Amino acid sequence: MLSQSTLLRLETQPEVIPLLLSGASPEAIMARPASGQWSAHENLAHLARHQTVFLERLRRILDESAPQLGRYRAEEDPAWPEWSCLSTAEVLRRHTAGRAEFIRLGKGLSHTDASRVGIHPLFGDMSLALWVEFFLLHEAHHLYVVMTRLGQAKRSFGLPPSP
Repeated sequence: MLSQSTLLRLETQPEVIPLLLSGASPEAIMARPASGQWSAHENLAHLARHQTVFLERLRRILDESAPQLGRYRAEEDPAWPEWSCLSTAEVLRRHTAGRAEFIRLGKGLSHTDASRVGIHPLFGDMSLALWVEFFLLHEAHHLYVVMTRLGQAKRSFGLPPSP
């Protein structure tokens, strides 16, 4: 079983996305910074795709004995180009659908399930519960990057900051 705080964050963390996107033009959402790093849209697409990959990993942890789970890198994912080219609306739809599935899985876990182990190449043995925490931290980082990218885009388009 996952802790109440973990389940709450799993349920509520994505609620910030509409707030982050409110008032942002499609151009700002798609704009890449001068560094060439991902746009806000690409970060959102990454979150949606990563969530799908992560659900597959959770199922492996539940079905296998201590599976080795390599690092996920979008650039090495054959499905990434398709996901990154989706409309932002479709990315958000897929993210919402995947999150509903994730929450159902999370709420159905027993203590034994949450204690099952998957092996990360850097962090080593991690319980399924810790994998979910890892996912939430990763997602929070990318949501912060979305906020940063939108702020950078507003400045580059000469728009005033939001009140």
